[in-house]
Amino acid sequence: MSSPHIKSAAVAAALSALDEGRTPERPVLRDAVRALLTVLAERAPGRSVEVRVPPYGAVQCVPGPRHTRGTPANVVEMEPGTWLAVATGRLDWADAITQGRVRVSGNRADLSAYLPL
Repeated sequence: MSSPHIKSAAVAAALSALDEGRTPERPVLRDAVRALLTVLAERAPGRSVEVRVPPYGAVQCVPGPRHTRGTPANVVEMEPGTWLAVATGRLDWADAITQGRVRVSGNRADLSAYLPL
C-alpha cells in the first residue's frame, strides 16, 4: 500500500480486522471498498468496464469503448472481502478468478494490469 491514496483509515482498519480473523464493521468495510474503487477508477480511467462490489459500490473504468445503457458488456463483480484482497495484493487476480471468487464477463474485464493498487 505505497500510494497515499490508499492509506485511508478505513482500508487500514478493514485489513487489520481481516488479519485478526474478524469481519470489519459494515461502515468501515463500505468506506474501504469505496476508497479502493476510487483509486482503481483514477488509475484506470475510462468507461469500458464496470467493477461491482455489492452492496457497497461500483465504478466504471478502463480505457476503451464507452458503455451507455443496459447491462454493460464488460463486468467484474466480487464480494467486498475479495475486492480488498485483490486490490491490496493479498490475493492474486488470476487466483481469484480460478477460485471463482470473481465473476467476469466481456473481453475487456481482465483487471490484472491494474491490480494490485
